[in-house]
Amino acid sequence: MDKNAKLELNKAEMKKYGYEVVEAIVDHFDTQKEKHPVALASREEMDTMFLEKAPENPEDAHKVLDFVLKNVMTKSNIVSHPKSFSFVPGPSNYISAMADTLATGFNVFSGGWAASPAAAELEIVTLNWLLKIFGFPEKKGGGIFTSGGSMANLTAIVTARRIKCGDDFSKAVIYLSDQAHSSNIKAIRILGFKKEQIRIIPTDIEFKLSMNKLRNAIAKDRLEGLQPFCMVATAGTTNTGTVDPLSELSKICKKENIWFHIDGAYGGAAILAKNGKKLLKGIEKADSLTVDPHKWFFQPYEMGCLLVRNSKWLKNTFTETPEYLRDVEGNESEINFYDHGVQLTRRFRALKFYMSIKTFGLKAFRNAITYNIQLAKKVEGLLRKSANWEIISPATLAVINFRYNPIGNKLTEDELDELNQYISEKVVGSREALLVTTVLNGQTVLRMCLINPRTTLEDVTETILLCNEFAKEKYST
Repeated sequence: MDKNAKLELNKAEMKKYGYEVVEAIVDHFDTQKEKHPVALASREEMDTMFLEKAPENPEDAHKVLDFVLKNVMTKSNIVSHPKSFSFVPGPSNYISAMADTLATGFNVFSGGWAASPAAAELEIVTLNWLLKIFGFPEKKGGGIFTSGGSMANLTAIVTARRIKCGDDFSKAVIYLSDQAHSSNIKAIRILGFKKEQIRIIPTDIEFKLSMNKLRNAIAKDRLEGLQPFCMVATAGTTNTGTVDPLSELSKICKKENIWFHIDGAYGGAAILAKNGKKLLKGIEKADSLTVDPHKWFFQPYEMGCLLVRNSKWLKNTFTETPEYLRDVEGNESEINFYDHGVQLTRRFRALKFYMSIKTFGLKAFRNAITYNIQLAKKVEGLLRKSANWEIISPATLAVINFRYNPIGNKLTEDELDELNQYISEKVVGSREALLVTTVLNGQTVLRMCLINPRTTLEDVTETILLCNEFAKEKYST
């Protein structure tokens, strides 16, 4: 047989190739601050560089690797860069990156106990860590690692529907705020709910879900013979970092027999910090909770997580026993995680979380999150002392929104929107920082998400000075 048909390299070749890959990753972690966080390229440029027919014959492995390092890895935003402020950055960490390499290199199947008892056990162990952190029942509770918050929210809502509605959800109604993450709406649509079954509850001036309007909506739906079955609250909105009134919502859900799901994909991890835990009071009351370790737990993509108060809820929702799995079901204590979620084939996500927590210790994660929250507060203080900047949404869970609006200016709201959009476009175009806009109360504002523990106050002030330069450039034209 042709050597290449075995898809193998010899031992010496594998070592040499592996060293080159690890060296490239180490260099990336070591030098990323010196690089531009923003990658810009058009579809035409990318097609010119990459578009080709699948090669029939082999190429030298090192040449392929060199091409990828030069042309692929340089054409992606560096989301772990200290000046990557937009969306929700992915700070990552080297230990977890290497753990992912191990999990992929050994090609561990993390679906069922029989395929990898150690992988299943580490998922149980790390989920138990999270159950304790968030105050969920450790013995009765459970959960599952997913690709991200989108899949975790989908898993939560389908579980809620199964437990509360059974097979008939024709009259079911779900509630969420106008600041809820789009993944929740996507999940609701995937599950076949009609637009008429979704209630978007307006938020107040602090972007928190309006309790009175929620109560009114539930009462009206009951009077119309509908079935309120699920409430989706947010612990750390993407726009502003705002936390809904979780304790009050839990009381309403308990009284109304409504499933209480909290989307804490962004802000949930702040529970590790004293200055974050107070904001998240009531999070332990949820029936289900989404958290994203690949956000503020500093893990590489992909890693989301769903926690539930009762692990049987997941098993009763997702278990299927086809003939080809009957020999690997095991006993009750040997969890098959393919019975707890959508995926049958699953990668070994728990390993990176396990190895990074073991290596750095939970205290390091606490300190990093505390630092992020304090950094955002310092940035807010600096902006408030400036005659050029206006705070639109104060620093909350390391997210802050502001806009250029110098004292004494005579610009209209439309002109201010245009100016701040211009600042963002120029900053991104310079590739010096990733800083994009969002819209709050109809105003175009600049939004910073400061969850990278390697971001310094100097990184932020340098970016603000750059914004000032572009604003003056636009203001003077």
